[in-house]
Amino acid sequence: MSMRKHTTITIPKPLYNKIKKRIEDTGFSSVSSYVTYVLRQVISSLEKDDKEEVFTKEEEEEVKKRLRALGYID
Repeated sequence: MSMRKHTTITIPKPLYNKIKKRIEDTGFSSVSSYVTYVLRQVISSLEKDDKEEVFTKEEEEEVKKRLRALGYID
């Protein structure tokens, strides 16, 4: 069983061409390296968002207290 470090993903040719044009005169050596960079950034951002709490526990309790006072929750 071979252990490959990479896999192949297909994208539409027009998108490939747009990316290829976009990376001209940048530090990216290929469309593949640019797409890998972008995907890492997206995944990192999503993982960060997953870890962030919208409210602290104290803030959440304060919101619940206000909603109870207004009669929206019991």
